[in-house]
Amino acid sequence: MQRPHLGQLVCFIAEPALRDYIAKAAAPALLDASRQNLTRRWPFATAQLELTTIARYVFAIALALMISMVLAAPHFAQLPLLPATLVLLLAPAAMRLAAVFSPIRIMPKLVRPPDQELPVYSVLIPLHNEASMVGQLFAAMRELDYPPERLDIKFAVEALSETTLAAVRERLGDPRFSLVCVPDAQPRTKPKALDFVLPLCRGEYVVVFDAEDIPDPDQLWKAAVRFREEPDLVCLQAHLVIDNGHHNWLAALFAGEYAGLFTVLLPALARWGLPMPLGGTSNHFRLSVLRDLGGWDAFNVTEDADLGTRLARCRLRVDVLASRTLEHAPTRLLPWMGQRTRWMKGWMQTFIVHNRDPGTLLAEMGLPAFLGFQTLVLGMIVAPVLHCAFLLTIVVRFLQGYALLDGSIWTVSYLAMLGMGYGSALVITMLGLRRLGGYHLLLRQLLLPFYWVLIGVATIRAVCDLLLRPFYWFKSPHQPATGPTRNAHDLSGKLDARPVPGT
Repeated sequence: MQRPHLGQLVCFIAEPALRDYIAKAAAPALLDASRQNLTRRWPFATAQLELTTIARYVFAIALALMISMVLAAPHFAQLPLLPATLVLLLAPAAMRLAAVFSPIRIMPKLVRPPDQELPVYSVLIPLHNEASMVGQLFAAMRELDYPPERLDIKFAVEALSETTLAAVRERLGDPRFSLVCVPDAQPRTKPKALDFVLPLCRGEYVVVFDAEDIPDPDQLWKAAVRFREEPDLVCLQAHLVIDNGHHNWLAALFAGEYAGLFTVLLPALARWGLPMPLGGTSNHFRLSVLRDLGGWDAFNVTEDADLGTRLARCRLRVDVLASRTLEHAPTRLLPWMGQRTRWMKGWMQTFIVHNRDPGTLLAEMGLPAFLGFQTLVLGMIVAPVLHCAFLLTIVVRFLQGYALLDGSIWTVSYLAMLGMGYGSALVITMLGLRRLGGYHLLLRQLLLPFYWVLIGVATIRAVCDLLLRPFYWFKSPHQPATGPTRNAHDLSGKLDARPVPGT
């Protein structure tokens, strides 16, 4: 050897070990960035700074006054309150009906490129107390139709989840997979974990999957092709399909809700260029754009809704992807209530944060997107509570012996608005199930009024949660799938079918 001393200077180390060392050494900086990056980029629109005690209580009082105004309209100031009531109640229903009649954009069939033409793709899987799901997750990720050498799959596991950390470590060895331990620190939220691991991603594109997800094997290469062919596209939302809707009435209603949202409403919002409420999983991004945006809001408990709003503020294009991800719906009322309470609280957070400076929001979004955001979010918050109040009024009148139709214009108007609200929700649900082939779930959708009562209860609980513990994250429990397949009884997921125009 001409330079024998190099043997003392050069050290070879396996890439996974080097990645682990870098993550551990940089943990303090990564943790600080996960909580502060978005605040540095958006100091006027982050939950950490804008969701103050005063802002939360003002919102709760304004919400109570708004609902009281609608209920009191037949008795006080009928003329000025009528237009406000109509807009508040009918605008969300009108948006749903418009989505039903919006023609479907026929996408050309995508062709899978050769392996060498596909870019490196990062997959983020945040986990907390999910040891039982790890085996299913590894199996689902191995089924992805994507060249292994171009996959960067990172499990972001909370440090307190010792059994989950151990379960992931047992299955490491494949160079596609790596483990990142997220230090325990407030806020204990999914977006904080995602922000922690985001700087370590090495792909051109990145996608997030949840613990129970089973994505279609073609999902990554389809997203890569769409991104390549449409340079202005920065985010794609795959269809989330509930695969246990047959289990009971609650899961069936959840499945119908998802079918309407992901196959009817979101495609329409994308065509109209309005803000899209992203799902918490199976959303694909150009990594560079996501980093420029500052990642996710670590303090927002529905980080998907917040990020969809930020994309709209930057006027960046978002679309849906014709590929599905199977998910389990909650089958018990208490877990469903906890999850829905968190979702509603997150929508309230998003509404408060982005409306702290409505003038700036309007200037950044433009008028159509601004009105769409207000209609969609405010309607999602207010409508369930109002429908509960309307139903309660009807029951009380019935028990008191009053006629349901007393000839009053307000009685007729409120019944009509109640019917339009339920009707539009039922139509969009039925159409979504039809597009997915979930005909066996149609009959149970008649329980939708009772489902809305549950959502109304969750909304009221969310207001209390917003006031008392705004950043608390309810952790939805998951159980691995049983049986030979995940979709033996579920929706067929015919996303590549060519629907009849106008349906």
